[in-house]
Amino acid sequence: MSKSLYKTLDVSENATAEEIKKSYRKLARKYHPDINKDKEAEEKFKEINAAYEILSDEKKRAQYDQFGDNMFGGQNFSDFARSQGGAGINLDDILSQIFGNAGGFGAGANHFSFGGGFGFEPDLDIRANLTIPFVSAVLGDKHHINIQNNSFDIKIPAGICEGETIRVRGKGKAGRNGNGDLLLKISIAPDDTYTRENDDLIKTFDLPLKTALFGGKITIPTLYKEVQLKIPANTKNNQKFRIKELGVKNRKTGHMGDLYLRANIILPHTDTLPEELKKALEDQLP
Repeated sequence: MSKSLYKTLDVSENATAEEIKKSYRKLARKYHPDINKDKEAEEKFKEINAAYEILSDEKKRAQYDQFGDNMFGGQNFSDFARSQGGAGINLDDILSQIFGNAGGFGAGANHFSFGGGFGFEPDLDIRANLTIPFVSAVLGDKHHINIQNNSFDIKIPAGICEGETIRVRGKGKAGRNGNGDLLLKISIAPDDTYTRENDDLIKTFDLPLKTALFGGKITIPTLYKEVQLKIPANTKNNQKFRIKELGVKNRKTGHMGDLYLRANIILPHTDTLPEELKKALEDQLP
């Protein structure tokens, strides 16, 4: 059974919906009459547009796969389309009758708008990079934007990651059918105090030698609150202490990561020590 619609869109009969869309976009750009001035381009463009409308619709595609080109009187689709195009006959109306759809044909892809006059409208989205403070990425915040003489605030969601994109609806370029969107690719500025590993935070804190040797308690500020950390005797340099759920919120699961506090033991300068203590340390330390 012949199925020339697939040939019109230059895809196989087993093509996925995404493959069909990708090929359609390529062909639509190639044959759009506002770009391609060849006398055959407009007819080819109409065929591509109609073929995509059928094959991109699950029900219409299933109907066509069942009957193939028999739906066009046994002709391949290109011949059928050209034979219906004369004498003021509207191809959209013919196909609507065949497929039982009164809504008409000719819908464009995401980045183009195809009206009855075959007007061409480019992508209206604006893409830009935005660097935000480390703390704003962890806790969330508002950020003021100035772009193309437009000034407004956007919401930074808590837990946003490096490389994610924030879509701001309606803040793109103006078009005939409304405005595009603003797409902001996020970069996160480094922080002097914290580093991030997935949903966990790591912070280094200074620990006096006395507390490291003999134990004690120390108060440490975090991004959320102050914590009282119990230090055991004989704590080693770079030893980590885990504080549960004081890390980064995972935007997909809502789970909170952990905070790891890493000890940086501060050694006193020997010039500040009494001579007796220096002598004792020198004698006793291995």
